[in-house]
Amino acid sequence: MRFTAPEFTSLCPITGQPDFAHLVIDYVPGDWLVESKSLKLYLMSFRNHGAFHEDCTVSIGRRLAELLAPQWLRVGGYWYPRGGIPIDVFFQTGRAPGDVWIPDQGVPPYRGRG
Repeated sequence: MRFTAPEFTSLCPITGQPDFAHLVIDYVPGDWLVESKSLKLYLMSFRNHGAFHEDCTVSIGRRLAELLAPQWLRVGGYWYPRGGIPIDVFFQTGRAPGDVWIPDQGVPPYRGRG
């Protein structure tokens, strides 16, 4: 399964300014599926949350892994530049199952992402 959130927003914990990312969440379900509206509301809760890019991406991955107990999960956080440097952060629970096709996340290297 794949969910994308191209307009993910959080707050810089230092400046309080908004940070923007394109999140791609891929997972192979175990016994549980995430409901898309619940996921959307969870991701929107970061809108007023002050945290660094790495912490946001990894905490989303850890929380989803804890709640869903998937066979495999990967979160790619493609953050728009802050100070001229785009930051890409990844969380993954292990190797993807060999019998599952997992496409490239499809977010190009930074050149005015959109």
